Amino acid sequence: MSSTQASSTELSAVVFDWAGTILDFGSCAPMGAFVRLFEKFGITISIEQARGPMGVAKWDHIKALSLLPEVAAQWERQQGRPFTDADIDHLYEVFTPMNAAVVADFADFIPGALETVAALRARGLKIGSTTGYNRPIMDIVSPIAAAAGYLPDNLVCAGDLSAGRPAPLMMYRCFAELGVWWPATVVKVDDTDVGILEGLNAGSWTVGVAVSGNAMGLQLHEWNALPVAEQQLRREAAASKLRAAGAHYVIDSVADLLPVLDDISEKLARGIKP
Repeated sequence: MSSTQASSTELSAVVFDWAGTILDFGSCAPMGAFVRLFEKFGITISIEQARGPMGVAKWDHIKALSLLPEVAAQWERQQGRPFTDADIDHLYEVFTPMNAAVVADFADFIPGALETVAALRARGLKIGSTTGYNRPIMDIVSPIAAAAGYLPDNLVCAGDLSAGRPAPLMMYRCFAELGVWWPATVVKVDDTDVGILEGLNAGSWTVGVAVSGNAMGLQLHEWNALPVAEQQLRREAAASKLRAAGAHYVIDSVADLLPVLDDISEKLARGIKP
């Protein structure tokens, strides 16, 4: 792969999140696993609660759930003491195989994803990827994606570096592996607020995907079954979360990305940076 970046005023790469952005419409694979994980320990959490910290590394996600007052109270009743980091370690060890067991069932590509990536390749752009999944889970997801034609130029997983999202370290690893060094020539596409912050903290353009991701939380058939008026209400609610995180652009899904890249390209050519 070439390590020479031609210009600071031309797009060089797009870095995609995985679940809710490229595949798994609604980012549904981890949700049931989180609920079942806590059920194993006698604790009830809702899908909405489970979705709250989505996008961070899964250990951090479990930690964030343990800090919810109602979860902490249930744990103290069950265990007779507060959560410790050792407890989070144990829950994480239990969670990984639970998530890995279902992730293949939610590995369908979001409509338009493969076509969009092909169009980016045709423009000469590099394709990076970061994820809140760890390596064992991505060892299942990556071959499924590759068999269907999705082979990003790199993959940075939660746990690969000393800090995950919203820190920019996974983006920095992408820059290094892709051979790009002007952050303003890179676009981060993500469905979570921490994923948007990951891109912002790296100095890149950010694009939130509102309908296909965690902010909406519906599978494709559920989304398609909604009346148009209800779709619009939910679209606005999901988009507002991503805008609040600082997303430069918000679209329904990656199928709508190309016009955004055209707009960013025009801004870069005029010397405008994120």
